[in-house]
Amino acid sequence: MNSVISMPVVGNDFAADTAAFSAYWRSAAEQLSRLPAKPERDAAATGKAEAIKEAAREARFGFLRRHAHTLYDRLTDGRRKFVRIERLVYDAADCVPGLVPTRAEVDAESELRQSEKEGREVDQGILCNQFLANPECGMHLCHAMLLPREESTEALAKFLRDGRLDLGTAKVERRGKAAVLLLSNPRFLNSEDLSTQSATEIGADVCTLDPHSEVAVLRGDVVPTGKYAGRRVYNSGINLTHLYYGRIPFLWFLVRDLGFVNKIIRGVARPDVAPDEVAGDSIEKLWISAVDTFAIGGGCQILLATDFNIAARDAYMTLPARKEGIIPAMANLRLARFIGDRMARQAIMYERRFECDSDEGRLICDEIVEPDAIDRTIDRVVDRLAGSGVVGAIGNRRALRLAMEPLDMFRRYAALYAREQAYCHFSPALIANLEQYWNAQNRTA
Repeated sequence: MNSVISMPVVGNDFAADTAAFSAYWRSAAEQLSRLPAKPERDAAATGKAEAIKEAAREARFGFLRRHAHTLYDRLTDGRRKFVRIERLVYDAADCVPGLVPTRAEVDAESELRQSEKEGREVDQGILCNQFLANPECGMHLCHAMLLPREESTEALAKFLRDGRLDLGTAKVERRGKAAVLLLSNPRFLNSEDLSTQSATEIGADVCTLDPHSEVAVLRGDVVPTGKYAGRRVYNSGINLTHLYYGRIPFLWFLVRDLGFVNKIIRGVARPDVAPDEVAGDSIEKLWISAVDTFAIGGGCQILLATDFNIAARDAYMTLPARKEGIIPAMANLRLARFIGDRMARQAIMYERRFECDSDEGRLICDEIVEPDAIDRTIDRVVDRLAGSGVVGAIGNRRALRLAMEPLDMFRRYAALYAREQAYCHFSPALIANLEQYWNAQNRTA
């Protein structure tokens, strides 16, 4: 076969279109497989490969614009079953062959550096974009991601028994009226990567569901060695070294922000009630962030989701999206609410740094204290928030969220984010940026 078969015309018959489009995508995959491996392609082969992939992706958009709702209902038993996004995409691969990569295909590419990957996971971004863009499917998927993880039931029982919980790269402790979630990835300055993802979300579930605490606190653990030895570091963002070496799968972005971070801002959902501010309900706590040293990238993003932020006087915040070549998650949705449109653009597009102890920093951070006063300040703020009445505080939290970022607004943003981040994640610019600004090729993963 010397050319890909013609792209089918989408119709109204899901089964017939599945057969026709699957044959087309199979033909495109076979054509792509005849080309040299990505690192060995010359300009002509590279151009041909990209043309094949672009046409196949356009076919995916066409198929899903017509059939996303039908497919989602088949995967979720008519939305009677909740399926997390990291399983949903692989169920879709079984249901519509060629629409998205299989788990085996993604696993095979996970062994490669980011620059060597074909970018099959872009198709997952297209699928998630179309699921989230549909109001019924998208709200149901957001609900699924706000439910407690399966592992959280056992983790909560252990925490209630022992009063602490060690999840490896995250820890949960009780401090008076607060449940404290510690980010603990010390080798990489408490950055976030695949090793931290489930631990942080389980930890957030436990903090939220813990019946013996009234407030939750997010903080970085102590870093034992290196430049910051003996100091706490709040969060240094995505692990850029792992990103460069291909160890951050595309789904990591969606799982993080529809799960862990969204649970901080919206609470943990109940399966029987939609997590909508007006008609629904959720299990919520006020969240305090305590920023030691710095909040870089994802760390700064989380500050936009927590209810009260304490920062050391010498701490700072940045959103180095330009140097990473990716979208800083939900910061584009939230940051302008805090600091205004122009400064938000400067932070995202031009990596403007904000000292926490500055006029701009105080628009995000509620209290600035000496580094050795953070513990005392946490205790005081916890007592103040808990003392004002948790029920009223949660009601005010929901009312503020409804005014600023109702769940449907989040859904629509998440749909755009799924598509755009997928393309960014596999863009040549990402690799160039990491090599230029991060010296990633000389760092050890």
